Amino acid sequence: MTTPDDESPEPFWTLEARLSTALLMLAGFVGAAAYAHSAGYFVTFMTGNTERATIGHFVGDHTIARSAALLILAFLSGVFVASLCRRYWWRNHPHGATVLATVALIGAVAADAFQEQQDVGIGLAPILFVAFGMGALNTSFVKNGEVSIPVSYITGTLVKLVQGIERHMAGGTVRDWLGYAVQYGSFVVGALLGGLVSLVVDGPFMLDAALVGSALVAAYTWRADERWYRRQCAREQQA
Repeated sequence: MTTPDDESPEPFWTLEARLSTALLMLAGFVGAAAYAHSAGYFVTFMTGNTERATIGHFVGDHTIARSAALLILAFLSGVFVASLCRRYWWRNHPHGATVLATVALIGAVAADAFQEQQDVGIGLAPILFVAFGMGALNTSFVKNGEVSIPVSYITGTLVKLVQGIERHMAGGTVRDWLGYAVQYGSFVVGALLGGLVSLVVDGPFMLDAALVGSALVAAYTWRADERWYRRQCAREQQA
């Protein structure tokens, strides 16, 4: 969209932009950590899991098919529980979903520690907790009852990015695609950080690294959200 000459464009680096950048980096980091820990499970890529759950039975890989189906169910459960929490306990506060994702990662670390004590190797249970947390994280930004910024649906972000570039070339502005480029880049940076951490942290401890990262982002979103609330109150008092 182009901006009329008599109107100044809204600031780009808003609170929502900062929060979405942090959460997209977290999603990329946690996704990479879960993949490195489990040697192949996706917690953000439900398209791929759907294909695995469907095609796995036809190629004889029933274990992978069942695991993929459970990951989808865990992800959807995270979305559902976070949406209920948003409706009844928090409204328009991204930190709520981040805290829920952090709690889910605590469950993942606990489940992983239990499996290690039982000497059962790498199991699916910890990754199901992570998938639940990623589902919850995707409800961070909601407008009119629907997700406005999906933090792990990168395919959709790329589609919007290219569409924005086309609109810019057709007479629009850089704002048509810059936000989507930042979102995609943030996810990539998070995944890159997860890959770098995997070089120095053994697989069994990657979930611990993801938990630390999620806790840090939860603390940031909590503080940022509080500052937003205080600014809103100050503006209402001045009005």
